[in-house]
Amino acid sequence: MSFEFEKRAARHLLTMLEDGTRPIADIRVVAEDADPALVYLVFAWLRDRYHPGHSAAEGVLGRIVALCQASSTVARMAREGEKDAICVWFEESYSYRQLDRDEFIDLIVEKLEG
Repeated sequence: MSFEFEKRAARHLLTMLEDGTRPIADIRVVAEDADPALVYLVFAWLRDRYHPGHSAAEGVLGRIVALCQASSTVARMAREGEKDAICVWFEESYSYRQLDRDEFIDLIVEKLEG
């Protein structure tokens, strides 16, 4: 199965956090509707990509913090998602840096939905 709708939704969440083109309120709606494991994995992928010292780190990581401050639901989802078996599998099997945005989203959505 291709799970195109789910992949688009996951890419949309990641892109909103990465690009900063939408207000936190819009990101919150999308994040609160997502799977907790997806929320955790997207946050972790962004944290890994935008490590301290990266020129865009302040903006990207700041949006994650702002989102968690604006929504205790999203913050709780990220904590819960970290313990999900799919997150454990991913982190034992892959490095966040080895996958680009599309490869990452395709892999995790197919695993979450499959």
